[in-house]
Amino acid sequence: MASRVIPVDPFDLVVFGGTGDLARRKILPALFRRYCAGQMQAGTRIVAAARTEMDSAAYREMVAAALDEFDTPHAHDADQRRAFLDGLHYVTLDATGTQGWEELAALMSRDRIKAYYFSVGPALFGPLAERLHEYGMSDDEARIVVEKPFGRDLESARALNLTLARHFTESQIYRIDHYLGKETVQNLMAIRFGNMLFEPLWNSQYVDHIQITVAETVGVGGRADYYDRSGAMRDMVQNHLMQLLCLIAMEPPAKFDPSAVRDEKLKVIRALDPVVPNDIVRGQYRGVDDKPGYAEHVENAASTVESFIALKAHISNWRWAGTPFYLRTGKRLRARNSEIAVVFKEAPHSIFGAEAGRHRNILTIRLQPNEGIDLGVTIKEPGPGGMRLVDVPLDMTFTEALGPDAEDVPDAYERLIMDVIRGNQTLFMRGDEVEAAWAWTDPIIADWEASGDAPFAYDSGSAGPEEALALMHRDGRRWREIRL
Repeated sequence: MASRVIPVDPFDLVVFGGTGDLARRKILPALFRRYCAGQMQAGTRIVAAARTEMDSAAYREMVAAALDEFDTPHAHDADQRRAFLDGLHYVTLDATGTQGWEELAALMSRDRIKAYYFSVGPALFGPLAERLHEYGMSDDEARIVVEKPFGRDLESARALNLTLARHFTESQIYRIDHYLGKETVQNLMAIRFGNMLFEPLWNSQYVDHIQITVAETVGVGGRADYYDRSGAMRDMVQNHLMQLLCLIAMEPPAKFDPSAVRDEKLKVIRALDPVVPNDIVRGQYRGVDDKPGYAEHVENAASTVESFIALKAHISNWRWAGTPFYLRTGKRLRARNSEIAVVFKEAPHSIFGAEAGRHRNILTIRLQPNEGIDLGVTIKEPGPGGMRLVDVPLDMTFTEALGPDAEDVPDAYERLIMDVIRGNQTLFMRGDEVEAAWAWTDPIIADWEASGDAPFAYDSGSAGPEEALALMHRDGRRWREIRL
C-alpha cells in the first residue's frame, strides 16, 4: 500500500540557522526526501540564512555532505541530488543587525507561499519576526515555523506570543513539535475516533490507568549548556509529553480541523489538577564504569537539574475522573523506547477462579522504535490440563502489516513542513495551548527551586531511580518495562 503523494504549489522556504545541527540532520534531509517523492514542484526555492560567511556553492557542498552522513534513502541518486542541490541558495545574514536582509528580501517571490523556519535559539525569534516585517516579508502569504523551546516559563512564553503577534497573525504561526508528526501519534486519533470498538471504552469506567513513556539512551551530549538551564520538565514534559497526554485524553472534536482539534487539547490542559509533591520524582543519571554522569557532561558538580521525571497526573473532568496518568521520561535509560500504554481494568468477575491469575487488556501505541500498535488480549494457553490463561498481543507493526511501502512513510519533519506549506495547523500548537501548558508546569518547577532538593541519582543504563518505582507500587501498579 503506497503512500499517496499530493504535490504542493511552488513555494519559498527560508531556513534561518541553515548551517546548524537541526537543519543538517532533519530539515534539509526531510526536504530532499519530499523533493525525491515528487511533492515539491519546479520553481520551489529553498534559502538558508546564517551568520557563517559562505556562498551558495559552498553551502551546497555542505548539504551534500549532510545527505551522505545521514543516509537518506535517495542520498546516492546522483540526478535527483544534483537537481535538489542546484535549487539551494545561501545568504549570510545577521539576525539582529542589517547584514543580508536586503539580499534575502530580493530573493523572495511575490504572490506565493513564503515559509520562514526559525531553526535558531528562542532569543532570536523576536528579532527575526521584527526584521521580516521591517523588510516587507511578512505579507498574508507568509508563515513562520517556531522550534521549541517556546519560552522557559509562562511569562516568557506570553511575551514571545505578544512579540510574534505584532507582526504575524495566529494563523501564520506554526509552533512545531515533531512528536505530533509521527505516524503512530496520528494513528492514535484514527484508532480512537475511527473505530467504534475503542471510543465507548475510553473513559474511567473501563481504563485503570494510562502510562506515557519517552525513554532515551543518550545523555545530554552537545546540549549540555541548554539542558542544564532547562531540565527534563521544560525540555520534554511541558511540550512532548503534554501533547501526547492531550491526544490520548481529549474529547472527540466536532470535525478534524485545526481549530476543533486544538480546542479539545486545550480543554485537557486546563482540566489538569496541580501535581502534589509526593506524586513526582526527579532523577539525575550518574556515571557507570567508563560512562560519565550528568554532572560531568554539564561540567557542574553542584547541578540540581533533572534528567529524569516521573509523575502522576489527574484530569478533572467527567471522562477521566479517578483515572491516573503516569508520565515518565529520562536520559541515559536502559533502552530507547517511546510508547503510550492504555491499561484497561480487570474483568469484574473471573469465572476461571484464582488459579487463572490476573489479566488485563493493554493497548500499546509504540512511537519509537518499531512504530506500531498492539492490543494485549487474554486467551487459553494451548494444551490439555485445564483452563490456563495467557496474555498475547494482537500486533500491528507497520512494516509488517502494511508491507514494504510502510518504510517510505514520511518522517515527522517531512509531514510537518508540508503541512506548513499547505496551511494545515492541526499538528501545531496554538499560543493559548502553550501558555496553558506553562501555567500547569511553572508551579511544579517553582516548588523544586524553593525546596532546593537535589534529584535522586540513578545509574546510566537503568530504568531510572528506585523512587520512581515506588510512585507506582504504592498505587498497586507497575511501570511497564523499558525495552526495545
